[in-house]
Amino acid sequence: MEQTLRQLGELLLGSIPTIIVMGLTYFLYAVIVHRPLRRVLEERHSKTEGAIEKSRADIAAAEARTAEYEQQLRQARASVFRAQEARRQAAMQARADAVEKARQQAKAKVQSAKEDIEKSSADAQMQLQSQASALANEIVRRVLEPVEVAR
Repeated sequence: MEQTLRQLGELLLGSIPTIIVMGLTYFLYAVIVHRPLRRVLEERHSKTEGAIEKSRADIAAAEARTAEYEQQLRQARASVFRAQEARRQAAMQARADAVEKARQQAKAKVQSAKEDIEKSSADAQMQLQSQASALANEIVRRVLEPVEVAR
């Protein structure tokens, strides 16, 4: 048993350099390869996620600007429609005013023509009355005038 223990001790003593080399290799691997690789992967992941988040933020901002633009466009269209409606109302009012003015002028002309006709009618009746009186006097004079008999 002593020999087994001694062989086991020699084996352990012989494996110490291998254990040290393995430990040193693991440490160097962790320091030289694993940590920088993990850092690069984390940086890549953060940049990728950051780019995705930035893209999402840009898309949200673009949608907000689009919505704002559409709202402004709706307001501009409504404003144009209101202005067109106001111009149309003004044109209709101007047309109605012009028609009313023409109607008033026509009414005034008709009234003036009626007055002229009535005046002409009254003048004509007065002339007829005076001519009728003169004609009646002439008729009475001729009827009452002695008739000369031709001999």
